[in-house]
Amino acid sequence: MAFRSLILSFLCSLAAVNAITVYNQLPLAAQSTSTAGGASATLDASVTYTAPGSTATGNYTGLKAYDPTTWPAPANPDPAPATSFALNLMPSADLVGNISIKTPAAFFGISIEMSVVTQVCKSHIQVPFLNLMALLTERAGQVVIRVGGNTQDYATLVGNTSDGKMIEKQSIDPNNPTGTPTLIFTDELLYTMSNISSLVNIKWYLGVPFNDTENIHMEIVEHGERIIGDNLLGFQIGNEPDLYAQHLHRPTDYNATSYYLEFGQWVNAFNNDANVAQKATMIGPNLALANWAMEDVWATPFLTDYTNNLYALSVERYPDDNCAAIYAGLGDAKDQQAQLPLYLKHSSGVSICSALTNTGMIAQQVQKPWIMFETNSASCGGFQGVSNVFASTLWALDYGLQMVYSNMTHALIHVGGQDVYYNPFTPPPTNQSSFHQWTVGAIFYAILAMPEVLGKTNTSRVVDLFANGNNDATPAYAIYENDQLARVALFNYMTDPTGAMALNVSIAVGGGETGQASTTPSSVKVKYLVADSVSERYNITWAGQNLGGEFGADGRLTGEEQVVTVPCDTTAQICTIRVPAPGFALVMLSDSAAQNSEPEATATYSTTALTKTYNTATVDESILATSNGHSGKDRFVGSTSKGSSGAGRAAGVIPSFTAVFAVLASVGVLYKAFWT
Repeated sequence: MAFRSLILSFLCSLAAVNAITVYNQLPLAAQSTSTAGGASATLDASVTYTAPGSTATGNYTGLKAYDPTTWPAPANPDPAPATSFALNLMPSADLVGNISIKTPAAFFGISIEMSVVTQVCKSHIQVPFLNLMALLTERAGQVVIRVGGNTQDYATLVGNTSDGKMIEKQSIDPNNPTGTPTLIFTDELLYTMSNISSLVNIKWYLGVPFNDTENIHMEIVEHGERIIGDNLLGFQIGNEPDLYAQHLHRPTDYNATSYYLEFGQWVNAFNNDANVAQKATMIGPNLALANWAMEDVWATPFLTDYTNNLYALSVERYPDDNCAAIYAGLGDAKDQQAQLPLYLKHSSGVSICSALTNTGMIAQQVQKPWIMFETNSASCGGFQGVSNVFASTLWALDYGLQMVYSNMTHALIHVGGQDVYYNPFTPPPTNQSSFHQWTVGAIFYAILAMPEVLGKTNTSRVVDLFANGNNDATPAYAIYENDQLARVALFNYMTDPTGAMALNVSIAVGGGETGQASTTPSSVKVKYLVADSVSERYNITWAGQNLGGEFGADGRLTGEEQVVTVPCDTTAQICTIRVPAPGFALVMLSDSAAQNSEPEATATYSTTALTKTYNTATVDESILATSNGHSGKDRFVGSTSKGSSGAGRAAGVIPSFTAVFAVLASVGVLYKAFWT
């Protein structure tokens, strides 16, 4: 009891401290590496790194996360859209037709594949991830994270593993087209998730195994509920069941009715388990929309029979796939460069969401959240020179706002391993982790900007303005907060270094043809999300701030925040906003709208542990989480622990109690050892 009290006192003392300092977790000195070809990639004015796998001839053979290939910016539309147009907006939401329901600031979340969730603890804990999650919680108040994916269906909770690992990959069925490994994992995963939430406001969705519905294993539900508690929002029941037959996980005649019946077996298991207190935590149907439509499931009694057990309705959808480049038997691989123009169109997100509109209305009728459980630019890792450039930033933010407009509650952006293009963030390869930092991908800037677009009150409603004659290259949205017009989001998908294709958008609030009194302000504040080209990989700024280049990110924004004050024409009652080509402008129409877009300071924790003997980094609270991407097979795990190979937990002696917190950034093992 005395030792238990000591531990508790120590944990409580952490909550009162305002910084976590981890010594030399990051390579703060600029360094350079070499490859066989000796090619290098210049990231900023002061640091030059070598792109792993580059050759002197420019042929890239390395990991996709660091592929330097970019394509020229596509030609702008011909005929060109008007570069000057007006938006005459209603001052309040009650005057706007077809506006969305209220939306949480934490609309964008993260999807993590279960098979590599070990990267959140042990030797794989990383300060950059702590900082990145802090950036999101500062703006949105919380982050929603899903642990699941293909590998959840073949995962089993066990008391312990043979070598003490938290998760072990078992055999892979050679007939399984997705190469999905069987997993076993221990309670340590759940304790880690719980203790992450004790440090930062993260809420979880957890996938359960759906491979054998005749012998349902409720242990993950029982233990998850007991250990994670209120921070566990729900359980994903089945992952992309419309692909089960295609992937040889079910008989060829498996259909929506089959899934409905199997889901019902889980419902019975939930209802009959006295160790499960919360019965309404099930999430489905989690379709990929590959072989079934959502309406195929709604045609069964799914909603009427299971509504008392459902936490949310869900879907997983990508606009395209690059699977033929990875898996045999899927035809010719797509021309990667030809995909770039497809992500410079407003209609891309509109097309995806149009198939989901009916379910959005159904979700409101049954009063359930409606979640995009997994998405990104393209499944199977994304496209070369497309998923990792500024085009994907603009596309993801536009797509996200279109999902909000379509009444979705959350959208979870999938994170891959080293060998994918679409990552929001990537740790360095294991053999370079002692001298390289992380790499922040282009799409993360969309995740970062979204809560500022929506505002922190969780009351925002969004409407697509069909701007400029509903032109594909110049979409715009209005955001109403507390039912009053607060912000306008303006996009320009075109690239033009001469400035000729920059937009000049005239915004008026009320007046004109609205039939309302003019309330156009005398000035507005504007934040810009910009890059020189839609093909830019790293030199992207949000409000003048950047997260670094390849191997150059510690998770903290650099540069001074730039918020531009634009005076309005008080005689004409218009505010004219310039939007660069390419670029995005967030127009804040009042002081309160600007204040509700500003990040809050977050509480942090302190430790004095040394992981090396030079340099320091001070970070805000959060915790590491990445994923393995599309299949769970052959993923590369990054580590910054000295001597780590990414092959699992090394045996050894922890030199001090505080070192446990520095290495793990989680107290899951301590909870398991001393509180159970």
